[in-house]
Amino acid sequence: MEQLIPYLTKIFSFDQETPLLFTQFYFWGFFAIVFAVFALIHKKLLLRNAFLFFVSLFFYYKTSGSYLCILIFTVIFNFLLAKRIHVAHSTIKKKLWMILVVIVNLLTLSYFKYAYFFLDVINNIFHTDLRVYNFFAAASNKMFKTTSLVDTIILPVGISFFIFQAISYCVDVYRQKVKPVSNILDFGFYLTFFPQLVAGPIVRADVFIPQLYKTSYLSKRSFGIAVFWILNGLAKKIIMSDYLSTNFVDRVFDNPLLFSGFENLLALFAYSLQVYADFSGYTDIAIGVALLMGFHLPRNFNSPYKALTPTDFWRRWHMSLSSWLRDYLYIPLGGNRRASFGTFFWIAIIAIICIILSESLLVAVAILTLFIYLAIYAALKPSSRKFITTNMNAMTTQLLGGLWHGASWNFMIWGGLNGFGQVVNKIWVKYSVQTRAIAIFILCAITSILSQKLSHPLLTIIAIWSATIFVGVYCNMVFRIFTTKTIRWIYVSWNVFLTFVFITFTRLFFRAGSNLDPAEANDVAWDTATKMIQQIGSPWNTHALASMAYEYKHIIGVFFLGMIIHWLPENFKRRYRIAFASLPRPIQILGACLAVFFIYQFMSADSQPFIYFQF
Repeated sequence: MEQLIPYLTKIFSFDQETPLLFTQFYFWGFFAIVFAVFALIHKKLLLRNAFLFFVSLFFYYKTSGSYLCILIFTVIFNFLLAKRIHVAHSTIKKKLWMILVVIVNLLTLSYFKYAYFFLDVINNIFHTDLRVYNFFAAASNKMFKTTSLVDTIILPVGISFFIFQAISYCVDVYRQKVKPVSNILDFGFYLTFFPQLVAGPIVRADVFIPQLYKTSYLSKRSFGIAVFWILNGLAKKIIMSDYLSTNFVDRVFDNPLLFSGFENLLALFAYSLQVYADFSGYTDIAIGVALLMGFHLPRNFNSPYKALTPTDFWRRWHMSLSSWLRDYLYIPLGGNRRASFGTFFWIAIIAIICIILSESLLVAVAILTLFIYLAIYAALKPSSRKFITTNMNAMTTQLLGGLWHGASWNFMIWGGLNGFGQVVNKIWVKYSVQTRAIAIFILCAITSILSQKLSHPLLTIIAIWSATIFVGVYCNMVFRIFTTKTIRWIYVSWNVFLTFVFITFTRLFFRAGSNLDPAEANDVAWDTATKMIQQIGSPWNTHALASMAYEYKHIIGVFFLGMIIHWLPENFKRRYRIAFASLPRPIQILGACLAVFFIYQFMSADSQPFIYFQF
């Protein structure tokens, strides 16, 4: 008995050092028990939903400890307010309740996620030295005699995901797209369902709520598909993401100057595969675990590195967030129709934040000049106004999407670069191939000359990038002289390559400092990004490239293997998923056991948390 109590305490208590992760055997033991109980009660809908709600709360407690209170508050508050919105008789009352929902949810999110950011702004404006104060930790210390730090704010795991899901639910009730859930246990289950709770996908109410009232059914094929998704996710996470992270990527990003330009560039491309394998791996596991219980979660990735343009990429990457931003931010701002008050409001806020944090007169002049130019251009050419406002809304959405990931310069730059890429691409395709060739040649010539004169690594990178694009455009122009035919696979391959490289370079700012405390992320992220640009854009020792490539043969091998699998035709992937699902169940189970054994041979000593847990 004396030995049993400490063991049970360890199982049921929160340990910050060992959060409950999909890659841990403890999770699969936890899920086995949950699934066994679920199998006994799955036909009793209220009992089933209540059971999964409390299981999800326990899962979150094992992940975030006392921050479970934030999740419970979010459940209760949004359940009650959605009811008030639904029964309100006047439009004004509905709007007031809806405004209250948005304010309270965003204030909750902002306090934990953006406190450091807002204090930086205030301190820069008023030259103060204000520090954060964790009211939640102070209350916890007083009520529960804990010893949490009150001068540090820790971001609760997955808070952005369940807050956004709660907001979308209330908005859909307001728009009369769905009826509010009558039972708080059912609503709690919808908002906290543990497979997707801490890292998405963000599940819409109209997609998931109807499933609350259907008896779970697991066919032979669904079982096979579910097991396949789980194995696929584990392989992505452990074999690809964790291997690249622990063996190479983290080392380079932690000390860029200790590595050559080639190594920094390789780390940047490896990170593109790492972050995809990590996040899509989590989603695959979540989809598989949910499907075993008869629930269908939305697809969150659609081969994003097959994208032909930056806009196409964001239709394929983190689709639940992209569609959320489209439906609840981009379209309300005006979408591709017009500019709204919100468009100018958020652009003004973002511009002011950029000016304050940069503390640069040059930034202020550049932003003001851009706004004046757009205003004059729109006034002189009314036909262009729709195009301008559409791209203003797209840029605003991307910048706010960057801020969603974190309140620091690196995320704002990352979001801004993605928005800039979308806008430039839309303008680029409007012109003829001859005009494009001339424009990119001029850019290449100017940046090449400046890089020689100023010896700035960033100019060198831009010069190489523009030269690469020029070669492609020039070849296209020459090809069109001799024929009017379009070779589809060349066109697709070239655009996929350009989009992938562009997205990869934006990730430099996403990764740099993203795993750090918000209090220090700004300075560290900028420092890391500039050092990596310096190394990549500086002259390379070409004679050592072959030996370095051989030294990193395993990293390069994993990278190319991952990309080849990613670029396989979707029909081919679908066929081998169905082939696995069609096998006899004993063979499926045996194959799954062998696959798990093989996958876990690649596992590092310490389990790596999923990247998107930080959001």
